Amino acid sequence: MEETKFYHALKIDNDRCVGCTHCMTKCPTGAIRIREGKASIRKGWCVDCGECLKACPTEAIYVEQDDFQKIFDYKARVVLVPTVFIGQFSKYTTEEEIFSALYELGFTHVFQVEFTADMIHREMPVISSFCPAIVRLIQVRFPAPVDNILLVKPPVNATATYYHKVLEEDGFSSEEIGIFYVTPCAAKIASLKGAEGYSSTIKGVINMDTLYNKVYHILKNRPKNYTPECVLPPSLTKKEMRWSQTGGETKHFSGRCLAIDEIHNVIEFLERMESTTEVRNVDFLELRACDRSCAGGVLAVANRFLTAERVMKRSMKRDKAPLIYSDRLEALSYLKQHITIRPLQPNPKLRYEGNIEEVLKKMEQVRKLMCYLPGIDCGACGSPNCQALAEDIVRHEAQ
Repeated sequence: MEETKFYHALKIDNDRCVGCTHCMTKCPTGAIRIREGKASIRKGWCVDCGECLKACPTEAIYVEQDDFQKIFDYKARVVLVPTVFIGQFSKYTTEEEIFSALYELGFTHVFQVEFTADMIHREMPVISSFCPAIVRLIQVRFPAPVDNILLVKPPVNATATYYHKVLEEDGFSSEEIGIFYVTPCAAKIASLKGAEGYSSTIKGVINMDTLYNKVYHILKNRPKNYTPECVLPPSLTKKEMRWSQTGGETKHFSGRCLAIDEIHNVIEFLERMESTTEVRNVDFLELRACDRSCAGGVLAVANRFLTAERVMKRSMKRDKAPLIYSDRLEALSYLKQHITIRPLQPNPKLRYEGNIEEVLKKMEQVRKLMCYLPGIDCGACGSPNCQALAEDIVRHEAQ
């Protein structure tokens, strides 16, 4: 089986890293080691969940992003805004004010990511493909249920596909269209960019904290009685606005549906699903890596609970929002033809290399080493725990 190549958006600044082990102890997949006083990420094991970024006290871990000036390389400068970005602002800030600020920054079109959520159909039993960190987690650590992951584009990809076609219908060539996604997390950057670079529809990403600061600066410096004037993007339905929240998907499907957020909770659940018969006959699993889902993304600025509350309150006004796809039948038909993704492949992290006899021999070596290690899992050795140290020694990666 050919190994899946992952792109990673999380980077380490060695000049800032002090080797404190905070990131290593928080990593849910054991992908981080401290070697020669600096943290390093084992790329084959990392799922870009961002737990290490949140734990780092020196800001040595960061998420790369594209140069904002890149948007001016295109005639049609499109920004895809998730609902959690709107939730970063207080209830007193209107969507008109936020969208008008985005136009002032240089964008020519503003669209909302969840616009195509109502178009996404599912066949059960499945695991949601919404969160790329969870998709990678399953590929790396729980490869058995990979075939159960929904092979449908998540809203960001579906919306980019839809609006790219809409803009082509409006007379823009493909080379003139630059669609930029505002991301609340590193995993979405890694997923969108991938090992082969960005897709033909999405040309770049903008970190949510960066764009928030730009928009906030514009709003703060506006005159007191300023009245924004801009073309508003198509209105989202109540269902679409809540799609990125915990339970946003499961509420709309029948059968036994479970929604689990925060990556450690997800890992515990998947381990239970593997080892017991308690988790059976589940029709749909909504798994999210961040606490409160995208509201708790590592690139979000506002408190995750306040963000979730603001999105919910804004969505209450959308009960009767119409579905307005009928005037773009060609784009809708195109999206339906390109809504699926190719089958995913398991990419389990290999603890040892070699044939079965060599692997068993190495496992025995680890068992013997564990008899001499203290078992206190302090992390002082540069590995997350004593078991990991023993495995690193057998792999000749530690002493």
